[in-house]
Amino acid sequence: MIIIMKPSASDEAIRKVTDIIESKGLQAHLSKGSQVTIVGVVGDKTQLAGCNIEMSEGVEKIVPVTESYKLVNKKFHPEDSVIPVGNTHIGPGTMTVMAGPCAIESQDQLMETAYAVKKAGATFLRGGAYKPRTSPYSFQGLEEEGLKYMKEAREATGLNVICEVTSAHAIESAVKYVDMLQIGARNMQNFELLKEAGKSGTPVLLKRGLCATIDEWLNAAEYIISEGNPNIVLCERGIRTYETSTRNTLDISAVPVIRQKSHLPIIVDPSHATGVRAYVEPLAKAAIAVGADGLMIEVHPCPARALSDGPQSLTFDAFEQLMKDLAPYAELSGRTFKAQ
Repeated sequence: MIIIMKPSASDEAIRKVTDIIESKGLQAHLSKGSQVTIVGVVGDKTQLAGCNIEMSEGVEKIVPVTESYKLVNKKFHPEDSVIPVGNTHIGPGTMTVMAGPCAIESQDQLMETAYAVKKAGATFLRGGAYKPRTSPYSFQGLEEEGLKYMKEAREATGLNVICEVTSAHAIESAVKYVDMLQIGARNMQNFELLKEAGKSGTPVLLKRGLCATIDEWLNAAEYIISEGNPNIVLCERGIRTYETSTRNTLDISAVPVIRQKSHLPIIVDPSHATGVRAYVEPLAKAAIAVGADGLMIEVHPCPARALSDGPQSLTFDAFEQLMKDLAPYAELSGRTFKAQ
């Protein structure tokens, strides 16, 4: 449940309410807006029976929260969150672009890509050091060697870097090199991995699972935030349907739904959603139009020779043109977006 305080409620009145909650062994989470303060309650609410919190000084009303996710719920935190990552932030007013290869193949490949996406206007370099592949015989990534290349690229270009992690060991290694961890679609409900990501304190990009509902996705985010890490960004990357024209089906409606249900930022990955580079541009434009906070785009020096996801990767020239084409859409949506 949430307790909505009156606009005139004093700090002392708010403290007394949180003290009552915590004295019963529950957690109290404060969300202070420009007009009102909301106290979110996590735990067994039956412990509060007889406390008559609604009669406490400064309390406007009590509202039950029926969803199983609490801390990522917009009812708990009505104002949209701004997530600090490295030297930037993700959230309202900005259009974040993460770009780079699906898999880190070599130091030269990553550095060449980093300089190209930086020049085009991206603020993040994405690259896979750990690659969970459908086939055990496919390229699995360079692991920590690839992470070292990511750090070198960050130091050389000033880009923030993000990499997928697939295990607790990968998290332990990655936090030494990257600004943001990515939990991929196949691991969205790997609950132990989600807990470890939460304990790391490092910002997390959580991709939607292949067949996950939006509520399942938000409950996965709840695992991370419940471990004390509120710095979460969601990523819609397409879901599996009966359609075979594209690799997945981009659920563009997920963006406004998430914005209504949660305070967390949401970005869109049109590359994995389609698997076809020709569809990346129109879906990127659609994502901005419906309110996405950013995009994740796959870019490779030579997609024809890519070890992973070449058919959906853009060339450097194509990515630079895409950034120029997206600029007016970002401006119309009221977001800062600078394509150089």
